[in-house]
Amino acid sequence: MAVSVDTVYQTVLSTLNKEQRGYVTPQEFNLFAEQAQLDIFEQYFYDINQFGRLHGNSTEYSDMLNILEEKISIFEGVPVAVAMANTGIGTLPTNYRLGNVIHTTNGVARVVEKLNKKSIQMLEMSPLTTPNLIRPAYTRTSETTIQLYPATIIADVTCDVIARPLAPNWGYVMVYGEALYNATTSVDFQLHQSEEIALVEKILELASLSTKEVQMYQVANQEEMQTIQQEKQ
Repeated sequence: MAVSVDTVYQTVLSTLNKEQRGYVTPQEFNLFAEQAQLDIFEQYFYDINQFGRLHGNSTEYSDMLNILEEKISIFEGVPVAVAMANTGIGTLPTNYRLGNVIHTTNGVARVVEKLNKKSIQMLEMSPLTTPNLIRPAYTRTSETTIQLYPATIIADVTCDVIARPLAPNWGYVMVYGEALYNATTSVDFQLHQSEEIALVEKILELASLSTKEVQMYQVANQEEMQTIQQEKQ
């Protein structure tokens, strides 16, 4: 279940009004909302790396690694084809985070090992270790391209992807000079519903920085830090 963009906007407005800290226009809110959602989404992967080093929690519903994987699972999709060139260069889909790269040959699917350029060069120094169709490898050459080894791999390559969330949008119509919520043109946050409080806190931070209200920023930042600390305990 997604997080209602209208609920978050009304909460942000209510908090700003309560603190007498100004007003956020719909246009400003939509910009802050997109940034806040992306910040939270990208943080998932850093947190997974951190919690993956720790011992798991035996309580099913409080294991942070499981919680993070549940939040990310919303964005997982079916494997996507990689557009290949005759030189083993693959073009990746856009607006995704890359997971496993898979090459299928003779009906057998193999995960292609990700290596850096230096590692590839060292492996290619010996016929026994150089990448082949049984042990393929790839390097990331840019945000949107990869180089496969051996370069004779020019087809049947797919990748697991995690789609980045769509930009939220608080749609509205103007009635007598006032912006009124329009559900038809709105796009809710795609994050897990448990992120509602985090979204409000982060948007308040961005709004406060925009209006140079240091006190409001400090309050919002403190609340966010408390939330993060609770999650990591």
